[in-house]
Amino acid sequence: MEYSPKKMQENIDKNNFRFKKQFGQNFICDENIINNIIDKAAIDKNTLVIEVGPGAGSLTNKLALNAKNVLCYEIDKDVKEILEDNLKDYDNVKIIYEDFLNCHVKEDLKKYEYDKLYLVANLPYYITTPIIMKLVDDHIGVDKIVVMVQKEVGDRFKAKPKTKDYGSLTVFLNYYFEVRKIMDVSKNVFMPKPNVDSIVVEFIKTNKNYIVKNEDIFFKIVKDSFKQKRKTIKNNLREYDLAKIEKVLLNNNFSLSSRAEEIPIEVFVDIANELSD
Repeated sequence: MEYSPKKMQENIDKNNFRFKKQFGQNFICDENIINNIIDKAAIDKNTLVIEVGPGAGSLTNKLALNAKNVLCYEIDKDVKEILEDNLKDYDNVKIIYEDFLNCHVKEDLKKYEYDKLYLVANLPYYITTPIIMKLVDDHIGVDKIVVMVQKEVGDRFKAKPKTKDYGSLTVFLNYYFEVRKIMDVSKNVFMPKPNVDSIVVEFIKTNKNYIVKNEDIFFKIVKDSFKQKRKTIKNNLREYDLAKIEKVLLNNNFSLSSRAEEIPIEVFVDIANELSD
């Protein structure tokens, strides 16, 4: 398939396909953007790629050309004819028509041999975080994640302390991954055109190896610290041992009057470890 809005529209019309808002369907139709994603992701013939929400298969097509295998999860069975027609020339693509969040991905992966496991996808904003957290919670073991997401969501993923986008989600993700922006993507390269621009973000397993004595305490501390973003640590964590928390904060040039958005992940780790003793 040629990647142009005209050809994409012809294919959609031929199959009487209707976009569904509940699935956040916005198909990318710019070949330059797709090629750039493939290039930046550094996919090769030793790579198994998971794609969530392949849509009409424009990104899938290029993934299949570059990867050893592509394992797709598509929730919308109405896209089946379009997708399979566009991918009929490839024997290294498997499409599972189920909700990725309900799938036993580790079982599916046992059927493949690969050196590297990537997730590469254009994700609807409403499901981006659940998908990434499923990879973590299910211990799927991806080496790299390259996803196109709504710009506002991507900005939260890669935010730094002392910025408005920095929050508990940022800390959680940075516990597992190094996060960086690959490129901005205009809303004009999608069909139908969404209301907002997008961003491509890369997640690579972090090599910082934070030493956390009790992960449950760590994650709860982070969540509670951002419970009310404009309130201080003292107000948000009043149910904890504030004396222990203050000791860690002062050692790192913060105080109980600091807000969570000021505090880097390393300090949250120290607080959690202090409270775990």
